[in-house]
Amino acid sequence: MPRRPRIEIAGYYHIINRGVAQRVIFKEASDYEYFEELMCFYMKSYGITLHNYCLMGNHYHLLLEIKTENLSKLMRQLNMNYAIYFNKKYKRTGHLWQGRFKSWYVTDEAYLYTLMLYIEQNPLKANMVKHLEEYPYSSYHYFLADEIPECLQQSWIVQNHGEDKEAIEAMLKGSVESAVLQELKKVSSLVEAPNVDKKPDIKNLEKMLAKPNDMKERNKQIVKAYEQGYSQHSIAKVLGISQPAVNGVIKRSRK
Repeated sequence: MPRRPRIEIAGYYHIINRGVAQRVIFKEASDYEYFEELMCFYMKSYGITLHNYCLMGNHYHLLLEIKTENLSKLMRQLNMNYAIYFNKKYKRTGHLWQGRFKSWYVTDEAYLYTLMLYIEQNPLKANMVKHLEEYPYSSYHYFLADEIPECLQQSWIVQNHGEDKEAIEAMLKGSVESAVLQELKKVSSLVEAPNVDKKPDIKNLEKMLAKPNDMKERNKQIVKAYEQGYSQHSIAKVLGISQPAVNGVIKRSRK
């Protein structure tokens, strides 16, 4: 079965990628640093805003914002060039990444706030450090530095808190309940971006969902639209119902 195209619309995205078979993708300091260099280079090249990031031993998290349909292009360049570097350095062959990167479109401000905390607190939750400022491979310590790297200067944290270090620390050290995070993801705050570089055809979606005969027919149309790559957010907007309602229809169809 061919891969579904990744639909890309302007806004915030949470990106995750892992090493194949959960293998380590950053073995030493120079690996983390090279990935950061590539990341910042391609963010600037593609005009994408980096808000937060955290590089862990076998995976990474990015929170970024796109204005045009170029997310896949950015990630292709970043992952491909890092894989070439890693394989050459460690004299290995084959895939480095578990698969295509995972991307979710953030549609809720509450989730956006929670997500920033979640990403920055990864090293703490994994017991890698006792204090967030001790971890050198995330955006957290840069926000507290005297000079902010160019690729983070337009981030939400810098734009909203500037050089107020106390406010930044208070925010990013706030409590994050993993159960709350999962619930937000499952319900309406985070829409998985179905898989490529094109905007969803809203007019076609409107035709697809037009005038269902009854609730049963409407639910069938919802499931069909979702399977064709339309996001739950778009479906809910066209039908004038809540996204949790759409999510519930899709969940029940899979039982």
